[in-house]
Amino acid sequence: MELTLFLRNSARLADLADNPRVTIIDGDANNPDDLRKAIKGQDIVYVAFVDHSAEAKLTQDIIKIMDEEGVKRLISSNILGIYDKVPEPFGSYNREVCFGGKVKATDAVVLSDKYIEESDLDYTVLRLAWLNDRNDTNYTVTHKGEEYIGVSVSRKSCAKLIVEIIEDPKKYSRESIGFADEATQGSPRPVY
Repeated sequence: MELTLFLRNSARLADLADNPRVTIIDGDANNPDDLRKAIKGQDIVYVAFVDHSAEAKLTQDIIKIMDEEGVKRLISSNILGIYDKVPEPFGSYNREVCFGGKVKATDAVVLSDKYIEESDLDYTVLRLAWLNDRNDTNYTVTHKGEEYIGVSVSRKSCAKLIVEIIEDPKKYSRESIGFADEATQGSPRPVY
């Protein structure tokens, strides 16, 4: 497997600069030309950031460039709560912190999910729970329309799931999935 890593301030990954399997591109996701450099020639694009741009413009740019470059597989990060299916007591906390009290169809994260689902891309939207640094890979998956299970998940679990999708690109194809550590269910606040 070969990686192309796209980020601002690529000096942060200087320790990978001599790795023959890693290409590092310094750029800004707000610049379509920079995005194109990172997307061109890829088999799979993983968007590790959550799009909070006005009208989800970053997501729209990514979809457009992927279409123009003939890249079809997208894994995109988003947040729990975009379908307002997070049960109490955590649901109220999450709505307040992430959505100002109410999930709206015009929220960038909601639009990002909508634009991806309406695209012709082979996508997986990852509705991430609140992240922690626990040393485990415990998670359960919930599908669109289902009540979200759990409130937090480890970064290690995220990495495991993303690698599983990359290794089997048909896994969760054209799905928006939530995932969290089921043991955190019922907590009123994120579990760190």
